Amino acid sequence: MEKLRIVFMGTPEFAVGILDTIIKNNYEVVGVITAADKPAGRGQKIKYSAVKEYALEHQLHLLQPTNLKDEEFLSELKSLNANLQVVVAFRMLPEVVWKLAKLGTFNLHASLLPNYRGAAPINWAIINGETKTGVTTFFIDDKIDTGAMILSKETPISISENAGVLHDRLMDLGCEAVTETLSLIEKGLVQTTIQEDSSEIKTAYKLNKDNCKIDFTKSGIEIYNLIRGLSPYPSAWCTILDRDNEWSVKMYEAKLVLENHNNAIGSILTTKKEMKIAVQEGYLEIASLQFPGKKRMTTAELLNGMTLSAEAKAV
Repeated sequence: MEKLRIVFMGTPEFAVGILDTIIKNNYEVVGVITAADKPAGRGQKIKYSAVKEYALEHQLHLLQPTNLKDEEFLSELKSLNANLQVVVAFRMLPEVVWKLAKLGTFNLHASLLPNYRGAAPINWAIINGETKTGVTTFFIDDKIDTGAMILSKETPISISENAGVLHDRLMDLGCEAVTETLSLIEKGLVQTTIQEDSSEIKTAYKLNKDNCKIDFTKSGIEIYNLIRGLSPYPSAWCTILDRDNEWSVKMYEAKLVLENHNNAIGSILTTKKEMKIAVQEGYLEIASLQFPGKKRMTTAELLNGMTLSAEAKAV
């Protein structure tokens, strides 16, 4: 058995859970690499990544390169004398980095590869109405999420859970997968499976304003899946029109009610506490949302201080 000396690379909260598990399983982490600090929010205050916060708290050796091919960074990385690199939600690595460790560089990806390669696998699995997903560990190669697979773990997706809930469950599942992967590597027992490409593989495209916009010409279940697949972040949105007003509104929680009706698609029906939007198979009952310049609130809280006319519609 070879004692592992690990360099960990990651940035968001999802990666923190995995790093914490590696530490708690008494593996030696000789270095942590995360994104450079950047200004965020209205005040443009410098914000540390979740992984940096964790690394500082646990006094881990920290590197924050802006250029992964920079000679100074590469020199410092080599000096850590790691024999394995673990990557979770970081960025594409140049060959000079992922080939550095003798035992390889493996990545934890939050999907059942080869499906949902790319930036937002958790979101797209829900958006596309999948009933199962999982996590996969694989050795990195020169493309994105295409390397030889080490192991995967599967979990069902509930019709009611959103991306935030699934994110946390997959982080727990990822902790198990990484621990098992480290054990296999340590014992020299890894057997990999090559990913097979086909035209039917689904992609986890980067999320942007366009693909987060609700399209009311789609079915109610597709809209419902989009809302929960993007909640709580970055959130699905639509435009609400009411007489001379036009608002870009984020939708966080909804319930699909199947019901025949004669209302125009996108028309909004409200009571003092409830809001529903007409869709093809019935209505979307909106439970929480956010109007511009306001905080996220329940529909009842919004309608307590705001009235929409019978002409209001979502587009």
